[in-house]
Amino acid sequence: MAEIKDPENTILMELQAGTVVIELMPDVAPKHTERMKELARDGAYDGVVFHRVIEGFMAQTGDVANGKEGGNLRAAGTGGSDKPDLPAEFSKLPHDRGTLGAARSQNPNSANSQFFINFSDNHFLNGQYTVYGRVIEGMEHVDAITRGEPPANPDKMISVKVAADA
Repeated sequence: MAEIKDPENTILMELQAGTVVIELMPDVAPKHTERMKELARDGAYDGVVFHRVIEGFMAQTGDVANGKEGGNLRAAGTGGSDKPDLPAEFSKLPHDRGTLGAARSQNPNSANSQFFINFSDNHFLNGQYTVYGRVIEGMEHVDAITRGEPPANPDKMISVKVAADA
């Protein structure tokens, strides 16, 4: 297991293929970091599918309103949580392979619960989407997520926990 330096700001995401360890960046994007931890602690991400997975680009998930089995998977990607949208927290951090970005609509201040993990360096996104975490272990499990928009048989986050609580 990767060395977890700050358990309060580390996410353990259980996928079918294995555990993905994500280091959050409260110093760069405190509001996005806090929201992810809040939703993880509420169990909101558990069972949510990856509804948009594009080869060579990214895997998107986190629609806690529509993305669970029994929910409206056709509408997955259109919702968020019952919490208010977040203001953009843009930084100089690049969208490199393994970084976590906040998904949003055309409005830069519309991020809520959805996020994506970059499969490759996607520097054309720099300065347009908030970067607030990076995969420090288990990227091979992210790489194994089923592709599609949406995938016919989407992978899901089995559980998402804050390492301090695990």
